[in-house]
Amino acid sequence: MPFAPVIRSQQTLRRPAVVSGVGYWGGRANRVELRPAAAGTGVVFVRDDLPVPVRIPALVENRVDAVARTNLAVAGVTVQMVEHVLSALAGLAVDCCEIHVTAEELPGLDGSSHAYVDAIDAAGIESLGAPVVPIVVDRTVRLGDELSWVEVSPPRFAGLAIEYELDYCHAAIGRQQLKLDVTPGSYREQLAAARTFLAVEEAERLQAAGLGLAVGHRDLLVFGDDGPIGNTLRWPDECVRHKMLDLVGDLALAGQPLHATVRASRSGHRLNAAAAARMVAEYRDAVAVS
Repeated sequence: MPFAPVIRSQQTLRRPAVVSGVGYWGGRANRVELRPAAAGTGVVFVRDDLPVPVRIPALVENRVDAVARTNLAVAGVTVQMVEHVLSALAGLAVDCCEIHVTAEELPGLDGSSHAYVDAIDAAGIESLGAPVVPIVVDRTVRLGDELSWVEVSPPRFAGLAIEYELDYCHAAIGRQQLKLDVTPGSYREQLAAARTFLAVEEAERLQAAGLGLAVGHRDLLVFGDDGPIGNTLRWPDECVRHKMLDLVGDLALAGQPLHATVRASRSGHRLNAAAAARMVAEYRDAVAVS
């Protein structure tokens, strides 16, 4: 039997929080201001750099395909690489927030969500007094193929549990596995500081194509044959932790807290978002017939 929904109050920030940095892909500076929002707002990006600010709700129906990142768009207006800030908000159980930005692409920072978590913690989190109803998964669904897949099952506790298997086919990264019940405490301690990673060959291909030119080896984990180049791992299994961080951010596009056990192997942003979309669709179908 699935767990009964645990209804808690929606939460937002006590005061605004600011994080600034440069985007990995385009190299433009961006000032990101996380602002308190009213109950029912959800998480919404606001493009303040445009003549008329455009609001882009962080919902899976607004996701657009992109390489190695999660982008959202409304009426042709886009925000890019949103997964890390969404992961921080979801990991800390912040339900309502306006994210005001001064450029299209969110800053890469150190490749993790740690700066967002620090900013949110400094601002504080408060209850809005209105209930938030989670999506509680009641049956097992599997998406993908034999190589890359995501499986969503009923929860083992009243929240989100993740089991991830990483097999990167790179000698210095190898195969990594991790299981975690995602709570604000475990997110802060076990996931938030895990950084983006890639092989040096991938980094060189991107820069040859004119992408990531402002990014160096200190800005994320670039792996050579013997390990990270010019950098030190924060955990021996930091790479699988970052994949879980991304998964939390992509699943946040469901727009509601998730009570589920999610198992994944070699999944990326597209497959993660497909799992979120499936959970949303089944939840809406269940509500419609209830």
